[in-house]
Amino acid sequence: MSLSRVSLFVASCFGLTGVGAGALGAHALRSVLAPEKLLSYETAVRYQLLHALLLLALGILATHQENRLLRASVWLATAGTLCFSGSIYMLLFTGIGGLFGIVTPIGGLMLLGAWGCLGGYAMKEMR
Repeated sequence: MSLSRVSLFVASCFGLTGVGAGALGAHALRSVLAPEKLLSYETAVRYQLLHALLLLALGILATHQENRLLRASVWLATAGTLCFSGSIYMLLFTGIGGLFGIVTPIGGLMLLGAWGCLGGYAMKEMR
């Protein structure tokens, strides 16, 4: 499967589930989660949706040209979103802290890497 298809598919999955998670948080979880936990939940949803948009843009770019920087950005954004937002969701709904607490900042670093690779692509390829 081409990089653009992968990126656009993952973007649609993150967007779909992010909108659903946002609606769940706005309507069903307000009475269930403590305010500080709801804030963490909203952060996870926001990052998921923001990075769905990044993957959408990467997918569009990849329809014109594929290279290692775009490929790295797609995979880092995908893995980073799963690790960052996914670990926050797991922490909130399972209460298991140890492993998931370590995964969150690793996911954040992957997201930084995804944006860095996109910046590298822009500097190198968009002259």
